[in-house]
Amino acid sequence: MIAAATLFPLIVTEIAGQPVAALAQKFGTPLFVYDAAIVAERVADLAAFDVVRYAQKALSNLAILDVVRRAGACVDAVSAGEIQRALAAGFRPGFHEPPQIVYTADIFDREALEMVAKHEIPVNCGSPDMIDQYGAVCPGRGITLRINPGFGHGHSQKTNTGGQQSKHGIWHTQLAECVERAKRNKLSIAGLHMHIGSGTDMEHLSQVCGAMEAAALSVGASIHSISAGGGLPTPYREGDKKVDIAAYYELWNGVRERLAAAFGHPVSLEIEPGRYLSAECGSLIAEIRAVKKMGDNLFYVVDAGFNNLARPILYGAYHPMAVAYNENPAESPRPRQQALQQVIVGGPLCESGDIFTQEDGGYVRGRELPVAAVGDYIVIGVAGAYGAVMGSNYNSKPLAAEVLIEKGQVHLVRERQTFADMIRGEHIPR
Repeated sequence: MIAAATLFPLIVTEIAGQPVAALAQKFGTPLFVYDAAIVAERVADLAAFDVVRYAQKALSNLAILDVVRRAGACVDAVSAGEIQRALAAGFRPGFHEPPQIVYTADIFDREALEMVAKHEIPVNCGSPDMIDQYGAVCPGRGITLRINPGFGHGHSQKTNTGGQQSKHGIWHTQLAECVERAKRNKLSIAGLHMHIGSGTDMEHLSQVCGAMEAAALSVGASIHSISAGGGLPTPYREGDKKVDIAAYYELWNGVRERLAAAFGHPVSLEIEPGRYLSAECGSLIAEIRAVKKMGDNLFYVVDAGFNNLARPILYGAYHPMAVAYNENPAESPRPRQQALQQVIVGGPLCESGDIFTQEDGGYVRGRELPVAAVGDYIVIGVAGAYGAVMGSNYNSKPLAAEVLIEKGQVHLVRERQTFADMIRGEHIPR
């Protein structure tokens, strides 16, 4: 890791040069706002790797996928729907070098299998059964294997994708069996992939290198690419360390060079970031609709809930927060006090867990924020990854609107869901 993240301010007026209050008043709240420049910067951070493959599950809005594509990255898809999103955003199907779209999953549902066959989408198999199912419809093609090295690590147990408690990947001791399965199905194993968890650290990330080298040597010279997976940490709190990309690359480049020497041909080195590319680009703007005293606790109750940002209720994830004052409040004018006070920030849902300031296990914690009033805004930062993509209609709340800011221009990239959108497809039997 390298230098700590800079301090997140407690009062903000703008996002990517655009006034918060103006954005909220034009597009309504809750509102996701994305800064395209940050996405492009994060892609550029990883330029030493041969291929940057964006794990779009983190944030799959078509406009973000377009930014990623224009920045020179490829894309990963974990479902038939994500394949369709990638195609809609302009990524090309087919076995290019490198392939612009790769399907990575632990199973094929029927639609996904049909789609990878039809569009010639390369497949990264996460289970032995996938090899047989793919070979039955696409014999003669190359595949990659996602290997579970037997260990994992993440910022939460729920984001740990390695070890025997994880469903992800092919168990490392089954690799030889999978090589035989591939031969029986006339499939060549062209690459290997390992990913142990989201938000892990350099020590655990570096352990993957040794596991990858051993696995690749056991498969042999059919290997032409290796993927370091994702999991790069993202700073959310003051003092969080940023990952040393150069040092991480050198670890993996050493593995790649040794494998290339052993195999007698070049080996491509991929990295598969999701949260690293998208988290910092996103902010969630919510309006304060009530300021409530509950015993010793003071609450700011806002119009966004875990239906918009689920990370806090899922695993007690911390997000930086700031107050943005509404300079033209509908309510009566009030003094602008910038003193700090201890508050709990909660949402509108009929659910006790609808609290943004909580820790893992559901423990509610206060946060020091500036004095604010009804009509002001809370801006939740580092909310690009696993925010909108996990949105739901719980309590019959509409999905939030999404806005992209690029080169000073503001674009509505997802309209706020309407009630008609929400009930489309529902029917009362007659």
